[in-house]
This record gives sequence, structure tokens and C-alpha cells, in this order.
Amino acid sequence: MSDSAYDLVIIGGNAAGLSVAVALQQAGLQRVRILEAGSAIAFPELVGEHQLDVGYGEPAITVDLDAETKGVAVRTAKHTYSARCCVVAQRAGAEGWTPTMTTVASDRILINRLPDFAADEDVLVIGFTDRAVELTARLAAAGAGVVLAAGGMVPELLSPLAEAALHRLERERHATLLYRAVPEQIADVNGYPMAFFGDRRTPDLQFDHVVFAPSRTAVGPDEIGLTAAAAGSGKVMFVESVNIAEIAKQFPELTITPPPSIAERRRSFTGVIEELRAEHYNATITHFEPTHSDLWVLRIRPDHGDVSHLPGQYASLGLGYWEARIDDAEDENLEARWDKMVRRSYSISSRMWDEHGYLTGDLDSDELEFYIVLVPPTPDNVPGLTPRLACKRPGDRIYLGPKVAGRYTLDPVTNPMDTLLFFSTGTGEAPHNAMVTELLRKGHQGPIVSAVSVRKWADLGYINQHRQLEARYPNYHYLPMPTREADTPKRYIQDLISTGAIETEHNLTLDPASTHVFLCGNPAMIGLPEEVDGETRYPEVVGVVQLLAERGFTLDHRKTRGNIHFEEYW
Repeated sequence: MSDSAYDLVIIGGNAAGLSVAVALQQAGLQRVRILEAGSAIAFPELVGEHQLDVGYGEPAITVDLDAETKGVAVRTAKHTYSARCCVVAQRAGAEGWTPTMTTVASDRILINRLPDFAADEDVLVIGFTDRAVELTARLAAAGAGVVLAAGGMVPELLSPLAEAALHRLERERHATLLYRAVPEQIADVNGYPMAFFGDRRTPDLQFDHVVFAPSRTAVGPDEIGLTAAAAGSGKVMFVESVNIAEIAKQFPELTITPPPSIAERRRSFTGVIEELRAEHYNATITHFEPTHSDLWVLRIRPDHGDVSHLPGQYASLGLGYWEARIDDAEDENLEARWDKMVRRSYSISSRMWDEHGYLTGDLDSDELEFYIVLVPPTPDNVPGLTPRLACKRPGDRIYLGPKVAGRYTLDPVTNPMDTLLFFSTGTGEAPHNAMVTELLRKGHQGPIVSAVSVRKWADLGYINQHRQLEARYPNYHYLPMPTREADTPKRYIQDLISTGAIETEHNLTLDPASTHVFLCGNPAMIGLPEEVDGETRYPEVVGVVQLLAERGFTLDHRKTRGNIHFEEYW
């Protein structure tokens, strides 16, 4: 048994303990020892980066006063450490904790621990504290596809290194962060956990595993053998939230510079914006083509990771609140959110022809294409993203989320002779562009019709490409439907079905046995029903779903495949 002298001993190699160690070492403290009861600290990469001194497998047995040095003595099974003071960052486990949401009993649903094998697995982490970030980082390092559902998380309230890890995970596209979303229910679908979210912006997602990361409290005095004398000395501090300045008072020789406030950062506006862009953005806009001033086709290439996806899926884009807007609207609570990002999910579109006149294979591209309309401000809603995106051009930086997701795909189409109808409103045709191109590229032989309702002819960003498809493929028809043009009779998507026009004009039969209908866009056009007391109730405005249901079509549900597939676009 040997004695070792330190300025500071930290019990716990979690994000809080590491944040204290790194901050005080950077402030000039020379001798800092971290005692970790387990075999790994929260962020192992920091050991080499910051030359951390870590004792693995060393739980504290006693913490007492050191009569000789007037400091504290921390005893483990291997050593006794003498230190000027001790910080206890170790957290108690989550024994006995149970989720408040409805879940199913499954060995794929874990609490405060990781699956035995995570490489190439899709894992949902649920939590909003340091622990959730720690588990997310470990899963990402193991090669898992991770989504962190962190409803209620405030990054500034995390430990500094947890906040930094969170930004790094996003920037390098190693994890998808859902800051406001938490599942309402975890169910079992075909042996795998399905997370059902209550908000319309977050789709229901299926995973290989779900990991709950509950909040944990600091260990009690008895768990580290803290004596009464040491407890009353002021030299042992229990860390609930990391307050570096308070801890540094134990070391008067150190000078701690607090981080600048938002107001201070804004005063050095230009330099800070470049720092924020470098910190958060992970992709470059390579193509930005306005159809008109309020409608654009853009392509984005990420710095890290691939862009593999299925036609019909979506990805998230983000820009900082610090970016300029094209309008004069004022974002609510901008002062507090100025250095944050606003994110939105968009269906992935597709160019249809390459430079040689062949159908594109965009699924093998290193870019993603999006079809986006400028959302104007209203008294009830000030959009955050598109008024900032309107100011961007090729070469500008942007955030691209790591997880391409969505169940709105061509998976239900298994017969190449089936009739396929794609109905959309506005930019809701984006996923249909990718779907149609993929079908024709793979030789689908049955009739394909893509109909889109817009206000003006100018709102049809892909019309010329569709016309080329029609010219080459006799089984494909594009039906643009402007509703505010003097040269075109007004009709809506619903009219195609109620009047029989879709059948008579294109020589089709709406047979549920051989027809799939894909709907994307305005919820009023789709018209999804609700189940009220066991009764199906449709919206007051008749939508496509009701019209098709009256003809024997069925909605595609998670457990039962139907022939009406939908994606609500806003």
C-alpha cells in the first residue's frame, strides 16, 4: 500500500467528474486524480486528449481528514490518496426505477445499461441528463445508430463535457437528437420495440433496443465511507451540477474565467457566428436552384457518414438562430435562443436525370436533394428555418441530421404490374419524385400516375423532368393541378376520385386488389380518420382516405398492411 499526494481527488469518472478535472487542469491545477469504480470513464477519448490521471477499478472505501496534511485522505483497495480536497461526482444507480410511460416486458428494453452487442443496431436512448449523453456516446462509439429522445433537455444545464459531447455527436452525424420529443408508449411490433410519439413532427420509430437513462443522484456519505469530520470540513464537495467557480475557491492560486454570456458573445457578433457554425454545422449546400423566390431545390453533402436511404424517407436540416432571416419577423424569445439551432424534417426528393440523360441512381449519391418552400410568418407562427434557408447559397454551411428515417417507402409494392397512384400537394411531391424514379429505373410495368395540387404553374419545380419521364415511359403520367390559374379549371385531388376522372382520363381501374395509393401533403387532402369510442370518424372536409375507403381500400397500419399509404407533410 502506497500513499500518493494530489491537489484534488475526484470520485467518479462520469461527465460531471471529467468536467471538473479538465476545467481545473486547464486553469493550472497540476495534480488531479480521478477514481473510477468501473473499467471505463464516460468519455475515454479525453484521457489522451487532456492527459487525465485515472484510477480504474478503484471505488472509494473511506474519505477522512488527513491529520498530517490538513487535507483529506481517500482510501481505495489499492491506494490511499492524500489531497487538498475531494469532489464526489459519483452517481447512485437506478435500481428500482421504472418508466412512467407504457412499455412492454422485453429483453430489448433496458434501464441504465447498454445491449451486449450494439454494432450496426438501431438504439433509442430516452433521457435528458448527463447519463443519457454518456450512454448515447458509448453506443455511437460502438457503431450503433442512435436516436436520443431528450424531451425537456436544456444543454446548458448539462455538465460542460456532456454538452460538448452532445454537439460533437450531432456535428459528426453520430446520433440524432430529439430535444423536445419523448415517446408516449413503447410497444412490441414483430418482436422489436416500437416507439410511439405523440407529436406530429416526430414519427413513430422502430428500434433493435430501447435504453432508458433515468436521472441519477449523487451517492450518499455512507457509500464512500465519508467520516463526520471530513463531511464538516468543507474539503469534500458533492457535485449535483458542475459549478467550476465554486470548486475553484478551494484553490486560491487559480484564476477561473467564467464563460461569456449570450449578450457578451453577441457583442463580438462576427467571430462568434463563425465559431457557432464550426461547432454545429456538418454539411455543405452544393446546389441551390430557385423555382421562384419562395420555392427551391437544393442539394446537401455531409462532411461525415453516408446518405443511404430508401425513396420516400426523410432527413432533418438545421440552421442557427444566429443566421439572418429574409423577412423582418422576430423570433420568439430570440435572446435566449440566439446560439441554438432550429431543425425541421424534410422528405428527400430526387433529380430524375443525370447529365448523360439516364435515370439517376441518387441512392448511390453522396448528396441529398430537398424541395422546400418558404413558410411566411403569421400572427400565430413565426417559422425559424425556411426564412434563414432562403438566404443561403451553394458553398454555405448547414446542419444535416444523421438518421434518415421513415416508413413511407415502396416496401408494400411487390407486384410490378400493380397500379400506383401518387397524390400530393405542393412540395409534398418530393418523396414521390424519388419513388417514381426508382420504380421506373427498376422496370415497373403497371400504370403509374403522379398528381400534384399547387396554386400556380410556377409552383411546379420538377414539371420539365416529369414531362421527360412521360415521353420515355408510356406507363407513366404526370398530372399537375394548379388551382389559381385562369387557363385551367380548378379541381382538387379529391375530385379525381369522386368524379372518376383518374380512371377515365388514364384508363385505370381503382381495384383495391391491385392498386396502391400514396398520399403526401396537406392533412385536409389526406383526411385521416380518428377512432372515437370504437367508431371511425372522418374529418368534416372529405379527404382522399374516406373516398377510397368507400371503395374498399384500407389504410396501411403498423401491424396490418393496407393499400393507402400516407405521409402528413406539415
